[in-house]
Amino acid sequence: MTTEKTLLQQIREKELEINIQIENSRKEAEETLLAAQKKASDMVETSEREGEAAARSYQEREMERIKKETDDLRLQGERQETVVREEGERNISVAIGKIVQSVSME
Repeated sequence: MTTEKTLLQQIREKELEINIQIENSRKEAEETLLAAQKKASDMVETSEREGEAAARSYQEREMERIKKETDDLRLQGERQETVVREEGERNISVAIGKIVQSVSME
């Protein structure tokens, strides 16, 4: 008997080789997919952390700006109050005179 393989044996060996290659390719594809999913998940987590940090930073800056603006408005109001009070105090004697004159004419 010769050790030559029959056509059927050759076909079966080739099928086995192809099945092994298919299985290896499937495993590689699965590993690639898992790695891509992990990378995507990591990217999402990183983006969320960076977004939260940026939002906190923005909020802090805006709160500082608003506080400064309200402090400026409060100071402006206090200055205006002082000016009005001083003006009223200067005019009080004139107002009293006009009131007295108006009452005494009646």
